[in-house]
Amino acid sequence: MSASNLLVELFVEELPPKALKKLGESFAQVLAESLKSQGLAGGDSVVTAFASPRRLAVHVTKVLAKAADQAVQQKLMPVSVGLNAEGQATPALLKRLSALGAGPEAVASLKRLPDGKAEALFFDSVKAGATLSEGLQKALDETLAKLPIPKVMNYQLEQGPGADFQPGWTSVNFVRPAHGLVALHGDQAVSVSALGLVSGRSTQGHRFEAKVNPVVLQNADTYADQLAQEGAVIASFEARRGEIVRLLKLAASKAGTNLHPIDDDALLDEVTALVERPNVLTGRFEDAFLEVPQECLILTMKANQKYFPLLDASGKLTNQFLIVSNISPDDASAVVGGNERVVRPRLADAKFFFDQDRKKTLESRAAGLSKVVYHGKLGTQGERVERVRAIARGLVESLGQASLAASVDTAARLAKVDLLTDMVGEFPELQGIMGGYYARHDGLGDQVAQAIEDHYKPRFAGDELPRDLVGVVVALADKLETLVGLFGIGQLPTGDKDPFALRRHALGVIRMLIERDLPLAVEPTLRQAAASFGDKITDATPALTDFIYDRLAGSLREQGYSAQEVDAVLALRPQRLADIGQRLAAVRAFAALPEAASLAAANKRVGNILKKVEDAVEAKVDASLLKEPAEAALYESLTTAGAKAVSAFEQGDYTASLQALAVLKTPVDAFFDGVMVNAEDAALRTNRLGLLASLHQAMNRVADLSRLAA
Repeated sequence: MSASNLLVELFVEELPPKALKKLGESFAQVLAESLKSQGLAGGDSVVTAFASPRRLAVHVTKVLAKAADQAVQQKLMPVSVGLNAEGQATPALLKRLSALGAGPEAVASLKRLPDGKAEALFFDSVKAGATLSEGLQKALDETLAKLPIPKVMNYQLEQGPGADFQPGWTSVNFVRPAHGLVALHGDQAVSVSALGLVSGRSTQGHRFEAKVNPVVLQNADTYADQLAQEGAVIASFEARRGEIVRLLKLAASKAGTNLHPIDDDALLDEVTALVERPNVLTGRFEDAFLEVPQECLILTMKANQKYFPLLDASGKLTNQFLIVSNISPDDASAVVGGNERVVRPRLADAKFFFDQDRKKTLESRAAGLSKVVYHGKLGTQGERVERVRAIARGLVESLGQASLAASVDTAARLAKVDLLTDMVGEFPELQGIMGGYYARHDGLGDQVAQAIEDHYKPRFAGDELPRDLVGVVVALADKLETLVGLFGIGQLPTGDKDPFALRRHALGVIRMLIERDLPLAVEPTLRQAAASFGDKITDATPALTDFIYDRLAGSLREQGYSAQEVDAVLALRPQRLADIGQRLAAVRAFAALPEAASLAAANKRVGNILKKVEDAVEAKVDASLLKEPAEAALYESLTTAGAKAVSAFEQGDYTASLQALAVLKTPVDAFFDGVMVNAEDAALRTNRLGLLASLHQAMNRVADLSRLAA
């Protein structure tokens, strides 16, 4: 079979920029996988995705003109049904063969093979491999159906040459109106259709700067080069992104010493999706705007204009910004001037909001939170703030940090007030940040201002934690109030739906407890938080506790711990999460010991024995009832090793605590080999169960070692 490289391109109107990257990846991946599943491409075929504002395309190497024929074996029916007593075909068998395109002559070639307890008849045939035109049509249909389109457009097809529809009579649903389809196998066009289009070999270049339009493609391999040279388009998303990064760095170096553009991958992806051939220009704004907090200026330039603000070596905003343009005029002054005129009113608005907001103190606005609804079942933001304050007071008390009480309470009381300011009303992303600026302006001091600014942290995976303990307490109280309240009214995350970001809040709580080494027990802390709601909610502490430990387990596995290690530690539900790392390290060290497997299996066996006992077994041993040498030896070893393990555990040396138990392997093995636990004598049986309960208690102080058993 002849193999050549394949190029498929769908030419459309401007695609939604925030979705372009995923659209391009999906278009390439699904189409290539479909070709592979049909035998038209192999596992060694190289797939290259292309995505620009006006096109989705894919290049696949080593694509066959026709897939190889396939031998197919089909089960027909049991022998007893297909053949009569004389071995002749029954009408049922002949009918089945006819449906497969075979006649009575095929009966002799049928195979009799075992099928469960009986034999069945099997028919061997050859399925013709798909031609590229057939296979590509199927792949293209499947690809378009599976595109992750954020919002579908409905448009009517235009009547074209040879079209079998009338204008306005046929509607199409797609992300944007499509105007061209290319399919080339080597230098040969492949006939396929989609969205009312018939494939050809011509595409369109840059709207304004293409040297040739349309661009007639020579073959599948010249696609990227021809678009770049003739069409002034960088078709590859990644190549275009890399070019933008290069041009941004170059422009920054020309703008001043040690200047660099803001680092923002999401903005970079969005701008990459807005231009076909990037050109980076430098603009300026008046120094007076730098009096406004730089977060405000940066956000308005990024969100509204898609500019890259320039920062100095210390990360401070300068009055220069970079524009990624889609055109490269000989004289760019008009483009730069136009962008400077556009950004100026945006910055002026930010300055106006900042100046107006500072005319009122945060304190004077606080009462307004009572008029802002937080949740229909949980009341207003004002009520929420009172709950956060109550939770924060409890945390301060539990932590023994009475000296921080006043600062914590002030920060908790004012943390949400910036929601009522003009700046946050315009830019919700600045909540907390603006509260910190306004708190400093009001003379509340850095500690309170930082806590207000930091109380939303961590906002996302990998985000930094609040800078000091005041901020940690307020952030913890805020997240606990959200988790406890929403769980208490049944607003739990389901599947991939988590509208209140409860998973992120839970991970934030976990990170603060662990990374700030807070001596807080999980369940008592949750119950204390639930008490602040009064009768507004049902106490859902058990469900919320499970949720937190589930999130912790997932996080630990992502950090490289094995499922066994995580299960062993979390099975005990350690209340002080700051100890988790030490426990995991101890379990890993224990698992490396030669005695570990045997002791883990023994621990599992002990647990199973104790579960079968109807009454609770007390971990208590009467030495006078130890009749067998093996049980006496185990008791003696357990007494000695157990004391060492307890001492190490109480000192926080979990590794030493577990390793002290390694000496129990031999006496434990001997016990199970030579001692009957369920003795007829009730006193002996109770004493032996007590010995096992003592062993179980000693072995499961740091982690549930039975989870390490194979």
